[in-house]
Amino acid sequence: MTGTDVGATDAADRGARRLPRVRGFAAWPPQGSPKEEGKALRAGVPRSAHRTLDLDAARPDAVSAVAESNAGRLAELTPLRVGRMAATPFAFLRGSAALMAYDLARTPTTRIATQICGDAHAANFGLYGDARGDLVIDLNDFDETAHGPWEWDLKRLVASLVLAGREAGADEDTCRAAARDAAGAYRRTMRLLAKLPALDAWNAIADEELVSHTDAHDLLGTLQRVSEKARANTSGRFAAKSTEPVPDGGRRFVPAPPVLRRVPDAEAAAVAASLESYVGTLGEDRHPLLARHAVHDVAFRVVGTGSVGTRSYVVLLLDHRGEPLVLQVKEARPSALVPHLVTAGFEAPAVPHEGRRVVLGQKRMQVVSDTLLGWTTVEGRPYQVRQFRNRKGSVDPAALAADQIDDYGRMTGALLARAHSHSADPRLIAGYCGKNEELDEAMAAFAVAYADRTEADHAELVAGIRAGRIEAELGV
Repeated sequence: MTGTDVGATDAADRGARRLPRVRGFAAWPPQGSPKEEGKALRAGVPRSAHRTLDLDAARPDAVSAVAESNAGRLAELTPLRVGRMAATPFAFLRGSAALMAYDLARTPTTRIATQICGDAHAANFGLYGDARGDLVIDLNDFDETAHGPWEWDLKRLVASLVLAGREAGADEDTCRAAARDAAGAYRRTMRLLAKLPALDAWNAIADEELVSHTDAHDLLGTLQRVSEKARANTSGRFAAKSTEPVPDGGRRFVPAPPVLRRVPDAEAAAVAASLESYVGTLGEDRHPLLARHAVHDVAFRVVGTGSVGTRSYVVLLLDHRGEPLVLQVKEARPSALVPHLVTAGFEAPAVPHEGRRVVLGQKRMQVVSDTLLGWTTVEGRPYQVRQFRNRKGSVDPAALAADQIDDYGRMTGALLARAHSHSADPRLIAGYCGKNEELDEAMAAFAVAYADRTEADHAELVAGIRAGRIEAELGV
């Protein structure tokens, strides 16, 4: 090495090496302050503005909105869906993501976009098993996921908490406090994440820390009971109850109408054949696992309130020992939020496959996702594929004791903040949300107002059923 070479090397060692900007990575030196950018947004959208709920004259009535949301679903199942939505105002909210999106499109937003759940009501959080069998608690429904304003998820959560609290018999002060505490937990968690190293923030809020982080100690007993049930909620248990042996040594599903029914051979064959393309959406490390299972049967299974009427199948797989693995193949419809996001001025991205949209949205929001999450196409329709009964468990927020509603609100608010922080810079949202409770109070006011509106919508739906405007199958 020459003397010049040594000198050049010494100079490089003493100073920062100048490297080109690499696409996909942050710039260096940092440009601007996300926190200050977030604070600056308050000038255009004060935090107090989020209490606003202005319903325009063109808003569809409840019966029309539900009928429109039934379009494209299996006609024989839509009365069941309507009947479930008519059960309570909280049930109505669960099935009316599109109507709420219509209303939210007319509320103020900071225009900070992130991956949103799109249906972040209080019953869409729950437990599920990770690859090692440990339980994780997180958002667990992503049918409506999209890239949109963080405020929409938070407003849907806080409104649902008021409705769930009212159904549980809590007084108005308690219901409002649950909404306020959920917004406060969201704000404080976002501030915490903004202060952490990026990798720590990405993996933050492990299960064992969640109760302490959100001061949700009154929920401990409930979460323990749900966890115990979730650990037993497996493919094996479902198969033991829902299948029977056949002469060739395999098993098949046993009909249990109206929830579980057999399908014609051609339909079952189409679903089974679609699993070949599904395998291609998984990492190659999962292929040997599925290759050790054989496809034995396919059945149609009705899913929850908002999804009733969509096409959904369960597929029974058995390994060499006859141990079951059940997959759910569920139709993926376009997100109900998309037209309303466009109304609110957000761009509607191209979606090459709705199942892919759901899967990628889920992976962007969860800390840990189902290891067998993928997508496929059956007879031209997009589907998502996932494990069925993967140690899933959920808290029914409408069945909580009054002193647990606010704890549950804090826990779900914290989970929502962590989910949003994966695709939006937490420093930006935290800068806007700030230190004081101005945002919390505004969200609580919105929650009460929207809960009142939902109760009126529910009453309209019930009246419409009685008047024969829409068909409903009640009590199922």
